[in-house]
Amino acid sequence: MAADRMLKEGVWVAAVILAILAGWFDWRYRRIPNWLSVPGLLVGISGNTLAGGWEGTKSSLLGAGLGLGLLLPFVLIKSLGAGDWKLVGALGAFLGPGPLVTVLVVAIFVAGVMAMALIIYKRRVRQALRNVGRILAALLTLRLPASELSLENPESLKIPFGVAVAFAVVLYGMQLVMTGS
Repeated sequence: MAADRMLKEGVWVAAVILAILAGWFDWRYRRIPNWLSVPGLLVGISGNTLAGGWEGTKSSLLGAGLGLGLLLPFVLIKSLGAGDWKLVGALGAFLGPGPLVTVLVVAIFVAGVMAMALIIYKRRVRQALRNVGRILAALLTLRLPASELSLENPESLKIPFGVAVAFAVVLYGMQLVMTGS
């Protein structure tokens, strides 16, 4: 019983380490390398399999699939980078579906705060409001937003989503330690 708990804690520690490394790479280089995310996915599945048997494998695969499935549309319309997408898939393999949803909600709020701070700092509030209107109009007409509203536009402001995800994983891990869960 104690060995199972230690394995589960080890899986969480590995998830935190993966998230921090990915956040650092995203902050420093604005990309998350495949050599970090892809093995992370495999380590997450393996760790959960060792810690929980078939149930651990199932939870890990569901978490990875959920993370990849939820964020794929944003990658396809080029509002999220593929490195962020793969990171969330790998973290889903570590965390499982329930905790991953919590981490994603926190990460989205953190990314929103980061984006608001960047917009204000760069004095682009009016442009940001116009862009939100254009995105909403595109959604209402069931069309893709204009290409200048994607990550491919060199003029667009970009925040490192990997940093927001890392922050959320660390917060969730701290909450687990503090509650003893």
